[in-house]
Amino acid sequence: MSPAPDPSTTPPPGEENPAVPSAATGAPRSPGMLHVRFRDAADTAVSAEVYEELLGLLAQFTPVVEALPPDAALADVRGARRFFGRDAAGIAELVRLRAQAWHGVRCTIGIGANPLLARMAAQEAAPGEIRAVPGDRESVAAFLAGRPASALSGVGPATARTLCAYGLDSIGRIAAAPPATLQRILGAKAGRAVHERARGIDPTPVLPNASARSMGAEHRFAHDELDPARRRRALLSLADDLGARLRTTGQAARALTLTVRYADRSVTTRTRRLAEPTAHGPALTDTAYVLHAALGLQRARVRSVALRAEDLCRAELATRQLMFDPAEDKAHRIEAAVDRARARFGTAAVRPAAKLGTGRQPPWPAGRAGPRAVQP
Repeated sequence: MSPAPDPSTTPPPGEENPAVPSAATGAPRSPGMLHVRFRDAADTAVSAEVYEELLGLLAQFTPVVEALPPDAALADVRGARRFFGRDAAGIAELVRLRAQAWHGVRCTIGIGANPLLARMAAQEAAPGEIRAVPGDRESVAAFLAGRPASALSGVGPATARTLCAYGLDSIGRIAAAPPATLQRILGAKAGRAVHERARGIDPTPVLPNASARSMGAEHRFAHDELDPARRRRALLSLADDLGARLRTTGQAARALTLTVRYADRSVTTRTRRLAEPTAHGPALTDTAYVLHAALGLQRARVRSVALRAEDLCRAELATRQLMFDPAEDKAHRIEAAVDRARARFGTAAVRPAAKLGTGRQPPWPAGRAGPRAVQP
């Protein structure tokens, strides 16, 4: 006797599997993928502890939840719709209300027939909004048509420039181009993948408890920032936080990506491979500074900056070049001491000096002495 199908991955009767392109069948289907982004009351990423609790909240609706640290998750709720008697939008509303009531966290949720459409819907939604892309082919085409080529997952700046050189500067034009043309421009595999995504086809499954392949953090300025010193200060803060999270989770990064968003909503992304896998804060900060300087920003009005540690590996598998410089060893010992202080007194107990004097209040209550400096 064959085993019963898993209700979390089996679509209800009359609906197709999202791995089968709707463009090929033409049959409409009800969206069942949620891309959820969590932000706290100050519109910043939630803490690691709260993030784990929010993943548990999603697990109350479906076991098929893929964590996308530091502040997002992907959930397949196709199997939960019949159980809860609600469509994906109704389940998303329950998630949003419970996250706000139980954790004080605001959720921005995108709903789509596959991870690609759900993620793009979440990117287009206003903070705290639920936005859905209907499952029929015409609605998907209308949603994608006017967006730039760079909005597609897997299309980086270099690929976008190549496509624009051939007049394929929008997703609608890419979808209308013959697949053979895209394969000649981008190569067989990349051309086929870009053509499918431009038509809203994404067979990527949701992988529950999948190990993180990257880890990111973003800083949004209170106003469009022109001062490069303040941008460097934000990068220092992001790199320091990334390094601490990598060390806490026992991971190391092989590459670092800088994303800069401007006032006109345009985006610049640059990636640099690290000399060796590392979770060392100063090494990540130096690389972030190099990426920022290479952009040559003069009077650019920057809306936000983000850093993402890419190509993660387990820290115990990472090699480290031994140095005869005692300052290098001292820096690592100081970093270990800072990690111990943060574990005891909280993540805000020890910060880089460049982050001080910004008007923030001390992380400990008034009238209570702060933690003493910890010697390595």
